Amino acid sequence: MGSPSEMLVVDGLTKKYGTMTALSGLSMTLDRGHILGLIGPNGAGKTTAIRILVGQARPTSGAARIAGADCVRDARQIKRLVGYMPEAVGLYDNMRVHEYLDFFGAAFGIPRRRRVDRIESVMDTTGCTCLRDRYLESLSFGMRQRVGIARTLIHDPEVLILDEPANGLDPKARIEMRELLLRLAAMGKTLIVTSHILPELSRVCD
Repeated sequence: MGSPSEMLVVDGLTKKYGTMTALSGLSMTLDRGHILGLIGPNGAGKTTAIRILVGQARPTSGAARIAGADCVRDARQIKRLVGYMPEAVGLYDNMRVHEYLDFFGAAFGIPRRRRVDRIESVMDTTGCTCLRDRYLESLSFGMRQRVGIARTLIHDPEVLILDEPANGLDPKARIEMRELLLRLAAMGKTLIVTSHILPELSRVCD
């Protein structure tokens, strides 16, 4: 690990599937509290890179570390350090927002008394407090994205990896998403955001 401010260090990350190279020699560093935008067309390797960073895939060569933890060898620690929101957020019907967040808080082993405080905190941060008793299937797409980020925050990770969080949002919801990402960075969270909407990322990324 380099400087103490470096939350992410990627060195020569390569992933091959047989003769196909999905990711070739990716190297980068990212400091705490900064936002990194990953931009590229389909097939550029964004999702492959993310899957390696969150411990869902092993690189063919190279290495990646988050807060000093190796993304391959320290998979359990990585799950505590990282909050990941895929492009398709899995929301369950017949659950209220606070029940959904409580479910994931329990999955992370957060004690019930502390879980109540965490749920209130992440709902406040993401602007979901007014949604706490709404059923998930009744929410608009923009509301669902905010609940997805609240879920991503439930275990208080240091790094957030968000796959296309603004995709499909209307202009007002995009502005709200942009403000939320900047607020999370100001709180000290380190963000990796993928998008094909260049103007959106140019407004938030370091």
